[in-house]
Amino acid sequence: MHDVTATATAPDLFDAERSALAAARAVFDAGPQQPAADCHQALGELMGAFDRLLRETRRLVRRSDRSELEMNRLNQRLQDLAAELEYRATHDPLTGVLNRAAIIDMANRHFVSHDLSLVVLDIDHFKRVNDSFGHPTGDQVILGVVDCLKHLVPAGAQVGRVGGEEFTIVLPGWPLERAAQTAQLVRRAIEGRAFGLPDGSRITASFGVSWLARGGSFDLAYCAADEALYAAKRGGRNQVARAGLPAAEPSPASSA
Repeated sequence: MHDVTATATAPDLFDAERSALAAARAVFDAGPQQPAADCHQALGELMGAFDRLLRETRRLVRRSDRSELEMNRLNQRLQDLAAELEYRATHDPLTGVLNRAAIIDMANRHFVSHDLSLVVLDIDHFKRVNDSFGHPTGDQVILGVVDCLKHLVPAGAQVGRVGGEEFTIVLPGWPLERAAQTAQLVRRAIEGRAFGLPDGSRITASFGVSWLARGGSFDLAYCAADEALYAAKRGGRNQVARAGLPAAEPSPASSA
């Protein structure tokens, strides 16, 4: 509730200005017969009050400008923080690609209006890399694989990390054969890349590819691609297998 008493007894911040204005008005109302000294004094007081009022107004304007600037900075900081939190919630911290939850959500949203191909890839014998050379070396291998993906996966497709050494590629509107061809490009790039392992060994990956019509779901597409992936593993690794079809391009390096 508004405190009327407090308002009535609060000091008038412009009391000096009001007094100077009242004195100047009294001189003005008295007419031209007022002594020049009185007019001069009233004018001086009025000028002083006006000058103080200008200074106070400028101070308030500067304070308002600073407050607005600070508010804008705070608003920008909040927007940046919200964007950072959203990024952290949807991206893998090591690789920067989409995390499992985000890639699943994206695939399901695409299925509303598109057919979709899904590629699942798994780095062959990755546990051996971690056990032999340590997790930092394993992380470098993962980053190298992601680098291959970023260079070869075209615009419009999305890469997600769904497990430690397992990734998916979501390809909206792509037929199965075209998705399998892209998987082959990535497979060859990984096989041919020098990862700099201490023993000089090569890294390979196995791939499973599936296709579902519009209205499907990530779970169904993933199950089909995962079955194809394990067919590639059983076939000797370092291969691309399509759901419902035999593995393609078995490699002499499959035992790596």
